[in-house]
Amino acid sequence: MQLEQIRELALTIRSQVNQVVVGKEDVIDKLLIALIASGHVLLEDVPGTGKTLLAKSLAKSLNCGFKRIQFTPDLLPSDVSGINFYNQKQGEFEFRPGPLFTNILLADEINRATPRTQSSLLECMEERQVSIDGETRVLERPFMVIATQNPVENQGTFPLPEAQLDRFLFKVNMGYPTTEEGLGILKRFIAGSPLDHIGPVAEVSDIVAAQNSFAQVKVHDDMLAYLLRIVEKTRSHGDVAAGVSPRGSQALLKAVQVRAILEGRDYVLPDDIKAMAKPVLAHRLILKSSFRARSDAAETVIEQVLREIPVPAENDLLLR
Repeated sequence: MQLEQIRELALTIRSQVNQVVVGKEDVIDKLLIALIASGHVLLEDVPGTGKTLLAKSLAKSLNCGFKRIQFTPDLLPSDVSGINFYNQKQGEFEFRPGPLFTNILLADEINRATPRTQSSLLECMEERQVSIDGETRVLERPFMVIATQNPVENQGTFPLPEAQLDRFLFKVNMGYPTTEEGLGILKRFIAGSPLDHIGPVAEVSDIVAAQNSFAQVKVHDDMLAYLLRIVEKTRSHGDVAAGVSPRGSQALLKAVQVRAILEGRDYVLPDDIKAMAKPVLAHRLILKSSFRARSDAAETVIEQVLREIPVPAENDLLLR
């Protein structure tokens, strides 16, 4: 697939999602970037800001499988991945797949499940496979987890461990709508939900082709060095106990490549890296205990790093 075709595909999906979700173009773009880059997204905000609606709108815009899991404290790992049960008629064990076997998985209120159940997503999110009773089953592409969580309510929740957070390409806050967007929401939903009236505009084969092709975007050596300096700076920052891992730097590279496509370019610029740094890197930082109480502490660290690292001159990066 050509890069311009990937951009047209993303714009088509974005237009379809925009028929349901008012505003939030930046959040929608991050979901599209994650989809094309084979990443996962953690949507975090207070209830009622449209997290689940956004995930459903994206899923309905694609002609692919979609499953939703409502995470609760009594949810078991087998409820997510599936089980081998004994079929008395056949006289043998038979595998009953769980909701994990789909293309788009909505993990609603993921932090309400116990750590044991949360850990059932680790293998599938990183390796796109599931091991059950000693047998490994490969998940079909595309496979994307869109998880939601409420950052305010703490009762009955289990914070996601660092290993789990590191598997999300983006952590995104929805935010409250503006006055104009709030008015648009009321008008759009006054006669019913527009979610019921949208259909798929992209096939599974289109998404897989885009995932196989986005790496054609050119990345100058100076851009790679700039990206790596940002990542390395997080490891030596005074407020950070543990900085971004190599997995995080690879995730940032993929995100900036896809963003360049959405911006109509076949090469990466510093603006792509600066735009993707906070949503890709901030949730991967482990801050020192004295700074963890601030909800925006990680984002502030990334902002400081971006200010301190010299930006390469764009005149030296033209690859055309």
